[in-house]
Amino acid sequence: PTMAHSKALLVLENFIGGKFVPCSSYIDSYNPSTGDVYCRVPDSGKEEVEAAVKAAKEAFPIWSSKSPLERSQILNKLADLIEHDLEAFAQAESKDQGKTITFARMVDIPRAVHNFRFFASSILHLVTECTEMPAMGCVHYTSRAPVGVAGLISPWNLPLYLLTWKIAPAIACGNTVVAKPSEMTSVTAWMMCKLLEKAGVPPGVVNVVFGTGAKAGEALVCHPDVPLLSFTGSTLTAQRITEKSAPHCKRLSLELGGKNPAIIFDDADLGQCIPTTVRSSFANQGEICLCTSRIFVQRGIYSEFLKRFVEETKKWKTGNPSDPTINVGALISKEHLEKVRNYVKKAQAEGARVLCGEGVDPLALPPGNQKGYFMLPTVIAEVKDESCCMQEEIFGPVTCVVAFDTEEEVIKRANGVKYGLAATVWSSNVGRVHRVAHRLQSGLVWTNCWLVRDLNLPFGGMKASGIGREGAKDSYEFFTEVKTITIKH
Repeated sequence: PTMAHSKALLVLENFIGGKFVPCSSYIDSYNPSTGDVYCRVPDSGKEEVEAAVKAAKEAFPIWSSKSPLERSQILNKLADLIEHDLEAFAQAESKDQGKTITFARMVDIPRAVHNFRFFASSILHLVTECTEMPAMGCVHYTSRAPVGVAGLISPWNLPLYLLTWKIAPAIACGNTVVAKPSEMTSVTAWMMCKLLEKAGVPPGVVNVVFGTGAKAGEALVCHPDVPLLSFTGSTLTAQRITEKSAPHCKRLSLELGGKNPAIIFDDADLGQCIPTTVRSSFANQGEICLCTSRIFVQRGIYSEFLKRFVEETKKWKTGNPSDPTINVGALISKEHLEKVRNYVKKAQAEGARVLCGEGVDPLALPPGNQKGYFMLPTVIAEVKDESCCMQEEIFGPVTCVVAFDTEEEVIKRANGVKYGLAATVWSSNVGRVHRVAHRLQSGLVWTNCWLVRDLNLPFGGMKASGIGREGAKDSYEFFTEVKTITIKH
């Protein structure tokens, strides 16, 4: 590119030991809604990770010896600073990720702020255990201490939201961190780094190294001085992390994909169910691990559901993410768009019916967005359970709708995938709701709603959807080392 061109690009730098550090080589990051390069991200590797781990190790003694209250005050200050710049963060997230400005304003950035406030609060209310053995004259108690340097690897779908969901508990517990956001969505992490000093976070407590999973991620996973790894992303990458970290016996928290079912019984309140299920299928372009991608509808209401569901889906507008009236923004990358489209092609080749969206309806885009990575929300019917569209995580605005007859049958079919992250059940029969919820192999079950979260409670999946849970108590347990102390008196 010419000098003039490169001047216009945003150039990010790694944040190590409380300072921004330039990198020797960079990778391009695209604006998904235009298809243009708009940002250059450090292509970090071993050296940069080494420097960041060293800074984190040096900061650990001071940070870990602060009281929970002192750390809590700093986290709250950081939350206030992000909230103060909410609009700038939302604009950046929308531009970098392709999500709608509305979603970034309403969901991503407020949740990032809440993550810091939540752990700033929860760290003050956790208690350790104590038991007595009067006959032995002994008392036992547990104490918890921060572990050391935590390696945090976050994905591109909810960039600041999921990064802060890791950083907040890690530092609240007294650890120091080296974080690696996705190279496709690094801007809001870099913006957050600019606020750390002002919030009172000492240098080296939070280090952010930008780059690819293959280079920067691998260096972090393999580093002998990083005992903890928290990763959110694909099951495939998690397998690699598990293999690479095994020789060091690292502690892993893995939040992976989902192939989440919605089960809709014939006594469901369709007035609520349909708009919510459209949202649970297509929110954030379907790029949320909790999105519904398999919809099982009881046969008695199947045709009515399908008709109304497609009508409601067609109301969702796809286009320029910075337009506040838009519901569906751009997908993250050209490659990802191609991958999602291929699933729709496969479904058609297998004889499934595409009822709306990709290849069926025309997609009209504003002049500036012609080269962006857009796709209409797509509904597929008559798909076989063994089809890749019903078995694999598509991670785009595509959902499959199929009919079922009995409760017994639908539980078996819902459980018939390798994933087990989230499920939704729609029924007005309380007994049935409990019965079905208990039998679904799923870390989260929402009934008659979707994505209502209490951060106190465990979040995570079964089977190929991950290892471990996150939440007030669960994150505290992951980010601390427990010790049992016995005193004879």
